[in-house]
Amino acid sequence: MNKFMKWLTDSFAPAMNRLVENPWVAAVSQAMMRVLPFILVGSLVFFYNVFRDYIPGLPDIFPIASYSFMFIGIFISFLIPYNLMELKKRNKFQVPAGLLGFSAFIMSLNPTFDEHSFMNVNFGVFGPSGIMVAIVVGLFVAFIFNLWTRFGFLEDSATIPSFLANWINSIVPIFVTLLAIMILVPKGGFDIVSAVNTVFKPIASFGQSYPGMIFMCLTPAILYSCGVSSWAFGAISTPVFMAGINANIAAIAAGGTATNIVTSETVFTAALITLGGMGATLPLVVQMLLSKSKKMRTLGKVCIAPSIFNINEPVIYGTPIAFNPLLMLPMWINSFTGPTIIYVAMKLGWLNVPGKMIQVGQVPAPISSVMITQDFRAIIFYVILFAIYFITWMPFFKAYEAQCIKEETVNQ
Repeated sequence: MNKFMKWLTDSFAPAMNRLVENPWVAAVSQAMMRVLPFILVGSLVFFYNVFRDYIPGLPDIFPIASYSFMFIGIFISFLIPYNLMELKKRNKFQVPAGLLGFSAFIMSLNPTFDEHSFMNVNFGVFGPSGIMVAIVVGLFVAFIFNLWTRFGFLEDSATIPSFLANWINSIVPIFVTLLAIMILVPKGGFDIVSAVNTVFKPIASFGQSYPGMIFMCLTPAILYSCGVSSWAFGAISTPVFMAGINANIAAIAAGGTATNIVTSETVFTAALITLGGMGATLPLVVQMLLSKSKKMRTLGKVCIAPSIFNINEPVIYGTPIAFNPLLMLPMWINSFTGPTIIYVAMKLGWLNVPGKMIQVGQVPAPISSVMITQDFRAIIFYVILFAIYFITWMPFFKAYEAQCIKEETVNQ
């Protein structure tokens, strides 16, 4: 165990932190984080529509979602090159790079224009359906801008004002990028959207499989327990989650049923897999409240309110779970058993698959569990999973509690 912890501390965590801090990875993960408020606005609209289903007289506010959540593809195409210029310390090129990302994304969709100059384009690609296209285009724009601006062309010239040098250094990558996309798409007839979706399809299919669900739940839990921000994993999970819930929404709108299990709603919002937060920490906090250790009881009192609302940073870093071999392992076990039970239950029809996009993750379970699945059987699974998580935490917590009691006895 000591060798394993040394490897985690000295090799794994530093390597993961270097990966997370890589500007290209960070540019994508930060873009996902920065569009989160717009996703949450869309979630609030879908949450409101849950009540509207029962009270039809309530006004329709879906246009709010249409002009927030349904624009996240456009936002991401702007944010990726914008973020990269910021991370590369080329702040004066942030806005031109971001605006180029926006225009390059629109051109890549190959819109048509009628005799009245009205643009015809698939509005759905502006939103979650276009996330992968936006990522590809955004990274391409970032690559061209980064490649050109790294040379600092004319920046040291004594005869050309700095603002003019900046204009020239923006004009070149803008022209080259749009020329490349023009040759490829409008002139060459290449369908970027279909190509990207074809490449992404196996990734999405894996993401919706049982191994994919385990990967989506276990990986961020391991990173989190090693002190690595799990937000960076959003660059991988968010496109899969958004594609899944978007397909579920479309299927229900067409009179079908939701079939994509691996969504943010299933993993996070329903709060069955993440009961108290990633790793299902609420049962641990309950045990802390009942602990014979003064330290554990005090921490339990501090952590219980956030845990009820699925906020587990206090228990992860306060107990701590992070880099604590006695408590890291049950967190990983829960991130395997919980997804397994929920995946099987939804696959067999024992629990409804979420069909509404609601990512307000701080609603306590089992209220959120019923709200998201629209299935009162979720309460049964809440009780079952709470018991399983509680039993999983118990032996590891007792071992850690014994350590704490021993330390308290020595220090008295």
